[in-house]
Amino acid sequence: MPPKFSSQYVDTDDRLNENERDRDSDPFVNAKSYYSKDTDFSTRLGSARGRTLSTSAESGSSIAPELKNIRRRGSLDEHKEPRKFLVDVEKTLHSLLESEDTDRNMQITIEDTGPKVVSLGSASSGGYRLYELRGTYQLSNLLQELTLAKDYGRRYVMIDERRLNENPVSRLSRLIKGTFWDALTRRIDASTLDVICRDTKDRSGHTVNRIYVPQAEKEQYEYYCRAAKDRPYLNLQVEVLPETVTKEWVRDVNQKPGLLALAMEKYNDDEGETHLRGVPFVVPGGRFNEMYGWDSYFEALGLLVDGRVDLAKGMVENFIFEIKYYGKILNANRTYYLLRSQPPLLTDMALRVYEHIKNEEGAKDFLYRAFCAAMKEYYTVWMCAPRHDTKTGLSRYRPDGLGIPPETEASHFEQLLGPYMEKYNMTLEEFTEAYNYQKVEEPLLDDYFLHDRAVRESGHDTTYRLEKVCADLATVDLNALLYKYETDIARVVLEIFNDKFVLPDGNVESSAIWDRRARSRRAAMEKYNWSEAESMWFDYDTKFEKRSTYESATSFWALWAGVATPRQAAKFIEVSLPKFEVAGGIVAGTKESLGQVGLHNPSRQWDYPNGWSPQQILAWYGLLRYGYEDELRRLVYRWLYTITKSFVDFNGVVVEKYDLTRAVDPHRVEAEYGNQGLDIQGVAREGFGWVNASYEIGLTFCNSHMRRALGACTEPAIFFNEKKN
Repeated sequence: MPPKFSSQYVDTDDRLNENERDRDSDPFVNAKSYYSKDTDFSTRLGSARGRTLSTSAESGSSIAPELKNIRRRGSLDEHKEPRKFLVDVEKTLHSLLESEDTDRNMQITIEDTGPKVVSLGSASSGGYRLYELRGTYQLSNLLQELTLAKDYGRRYVMIDERRLNENPVSRLSRLIKGTFWDALTRRIDASTLDVICRDTKDRSGHTVNRIYVPQAEKEQYEYYCRAAKDRPYLNLQVEVLPETVTKEWVRDVNQKPGLLALAMEKYNDDEGETHLRGVPFVVPGGRFNEMYGWDSYFEALGLLVDGRVDLAKGMVENFIFEIKYYGKILNANRTYYLLRSQPPLLTDMALRVYEHIKNEEGAKDFLYRAFCAAMKEYYTVWMCAPRHDTKTGLSRYRPDGLGIPPETEASHFEQLLGPYMEKYNMTLEEFTEAYNYQKVEEPLLDDYFLHDRAVRESGHDTTYRLEKVCADLATVDLNALLYKYETDIARVVLEIFNDKFVLPDGNVESSAIWDRRARSRRAAMEKYNWSEAESMWFDYDTKFEKRSTYESATSFWALWAGVATPRQAAKFIEVSLPKFEVAGGIVAGTKESLGQVGLHNPSRQWDYPNGWSPQQILAWYGLLRYGYEDELRRLVYRWLYTITKSFVDFNGVVVEKYDLTRAVDPHRVEAEYGNQGLDIQGVAREGFGWVNASYEIGLTFCNSHMRRALGACTEPAIFFNEKKN
């Protein structure tokens, strides 16, 4: 038996723990397991036989002095087993950044001009035998792995080479499933209040964390009061919402904004005592640290693909809570969003969850409560004033409110307000105060902010399609979604509730009523939104009674919802699809509709040439619904290629949106608000919610040939030419 060595970094052959066995059998386990305490050589104090490794390292070797005594098992043939590297985390991280991160942004990308080669010592030789890693992708993966190892407090680790040259499609999907979803998950209770109350959009200047609780939720109120008392470091102030929330109240509370409570559930601890905890949900990422309306739908689709059914179900439960107490699915659960909704997608979201749990106890009750909430939202939000237009029978985004949206950057409206500041000889802050509290009257500004609030409710903030007109538009997107509500409700009432859906107030809903509503909306959309000449759906201006001419990717939503007839779908695919399809996927609007951009009409993020996950996902499902599978896979490949290329070339970045015309760096979007998810330090930790979802959903449409091509970052044009040959 080889002699034991005196170094503290002793490994054991015969007492491998479970974490290490998992790591050795699967080099792609998540970072928490891979870099657990038991994988750090600096924590293994020698009480057992030392594993024989390399004989000795040369004095000039770059390995740590403490590792020089590790001996190599002479019988090991490195060529027969995956190579593993023994790494001094801090030292290697420092030298890697010094040589490769030439622009000093804590990333290794194709824009860095370093030698793009690093040598690491093999574990089997105790770090003596060096092997080269080459290229941006391997080196950026090494940077990411070392950053994570450092996060977990590791000093020396053994890294499997397969983890550094992992197929990028597999790596990104693995990160989404095993890391990103968890990093984006929140719950509102005492365990997370210090994180969830944080709001980078709050410009009030206050440092108090506030949570607002509905009057009827007395148990929640008492819970949060106890949390504030027991955890003074939270600096938490618990408030009760008024029974009636007015636009004046919302304006005034902007001086002390806070988080809005969401659903809680009861559970028993190990001693049998009952406690409350928040029902979890997923946040978008970046600066958005709360539960958003339509983001949550797309995130839920991705969660369901990844088997996170309970999390997707919890998000539906939170929406039921919002409708019950706040009257609508909120733009997001902050006080300044109380008057504003977002695109309605609850029925489809609930049905998709139900399909995964329908054989479980309580599934039908879950569906019943979700559809009760959806019906309430339908009647009280979308089918009454001011959102419903009685003349056309269609609906509009048209939320109530006073003043300037407070969640925007302080300078966002400075150019707009400049002439008014000059007119009244006021600073921006002074005029904002005077205008919000109606000390000055400016009808043109009132009209502007009516439309601005509507744009934000639409989720498409901002775009020239909606600017200064949104509150008057019966948009294709909103009415397609409401048509889907009507058809979903009709089907569920008929098939699951035997055509008799009894609401909590005793009223009974039948499928026939909802069928008639759906047929009426489809007829209205055909009359007002469909252009036979253009083979496309357009928004309709209810004020000037004319159809818009802006070509928007929301036209695809008519396919997703089933509004289109087969003939209309065929014409749309033939004539209009080519207007939106570019190298990287579907652009939000056509170049022709955008027109010229410049100093006084800057780029908007929901316009050409940018692409967004919601537009891609709904287009995919729309094409699938009408049987256009070739077009579906083509668009899927383009979008996944865009995400994969940025991920490979730019240090694992996953961002909110992409410029689909940029061949090299599509993650760089030149529009207002920039791009969320860009500012990563060493490693991307959460991606972006609906982009994560679009990647996982898109992969379900990919065959093995598509996945291989994506893994090799094969450009779409080349890939499609190969398919034709």
